[in-house]
Parts: sequence; C-alpha cells; structure tokens
Amino acid sequence: MHVDVYIDARPKRYYLTSGSKLLFAAHISTRTMADTPTESDPDPHEEIMRATYRALREHGYADLTIQRIADEYGKSTAAVHYHYDTKDDLLTAFLDYILDQFKDTVHEVETTDPEQRLELLLDKLLVDPTDHQDLLVAILEMRSQVPYNDQFRERFQQNDEYVQYLLRTVIDQGIKTGVFDDVDTDHVAQALMIIVDGARTRAVVFDEEDSLETARQTAAEYVTAALVADD
Repeated sequence: MHVDVYIDARPKRYYLTSGSKLLFAAHISTRTMADTPTESDPDPHEEIMRATYRALREHGYADLTIQRIADEYGKSTAAVHYHYDTKDDLLTAFLDYILDQFKDTVHEVETTDPEQRLELLLDKLLVDPTDHQDLLVAILEMRSQVPYNDQFRERFQQNDEYVQYLLRTVIDQGIKTGVFDDVDTDHVAQALMIIVDGARTRAVVFDEEDSLETARQTAAEYVTAALVADD
C-alpha cells in the first residue's frame, strides 16, 4: 500500500508490504480510474495513478513514458517527477494502487457463504478482466520484466501470495462449515491460480477471446470435483 507522509510540503513515500497478489489490474473500476480528476478530488497521488492507468491502456508498458503520463495528468513531467523519481518507482506505486482497488472490491462482498464467496472471487479473477484487455497486455509486459526488476518482482510475488491467501481462507471456511471436503487448501489454491494465470496469458499472447470464459468454466468444474462435499 502506498502512503504519503507530508513533511515540509514534500511527500516522502514508503510502502506497507503485506502479502498480496496483483490481479492484472482487471478489477479496477473503469469509471473510477478513467475519470478526469476534479477540484473536489485534488490528491496528486490519485490523479497520477489515474493518469498512469489511462496511459498504460493507450500505449502499453513498452511505449509508456513519463511524458505520456504527464500528458494524461495534464501537468508537466516535472510535476510527476516531484512525486516519483523514475518511471519504475511510479509503476511500482501503481501496482500497489491497483491491489488496493481490488481489496476494496473483495471487502464489499457481503455474503458469508463460502461457496458463493469462492464463486465471486473467481469471477473477479476470470470474468471482470474481459473488460480490460488492453491493460491485461500492459501488465503482462510488466511481468516480463520481473527477472530484471527487483521492485516488480517483489510486488508481483506479494500480490500472488495475497490472492492465494484469499483462496485458502475461503476454502478453509468451507471445510470448517462442511460445505467443502477436507482437502489440501494450499494445493487447491495453487491449482486455481495456475488456471487463472494460464488463461490470462493465453488471452493476451494468442488473443483468444474465449480463454477467460473457458478458464472460468474449468475452475467451476475443478471446484465441484475437488471441493464440493457430497450430501
């Protein structure tokens, strides 16, 4: 999570790192992220994150520059550099930001039924991303930099751990309430993530529009076969 601490009018940045998983930015509200900031929403961090979102969707990671982010921000590159020293620093903050957006959507789920919660979580991982294909491409490009970029590696690893934690938690709850069979939750959570990651990669690399839909059906079939307790 990105935190701004204001000292002498200049923000110092640091990160609170808890285990987390990046969801390829697929769970950001298009309206919230794309809206032009208004006078009632002057937070520069929020504005720059929205500008980064728009620039990534328009240009992708490879062609993304501070200038293009500044153009979306409506200010100079110096205004962006005032808050972020480099493009990688900004994008690392962006990865934290979109994770926070996803956490908010997960926390809004009101049902406590383990089976319904698992279905909703899988929907967020495999159904919602269909509305953000161009951003999926940009995030996959960023993932390709992980072997060479320690900041990206840390964020993607933390993000993966967070989603697997969510999956394990809901599966454990289902086991305790008798909804799910007593299984190895680590194994099941990892298997579901392999389905998710594989589908997203194929959707981007091979431009397979039905990959995510097929993966969602496959995940449902796997949940039924591996988890759902017999009456």
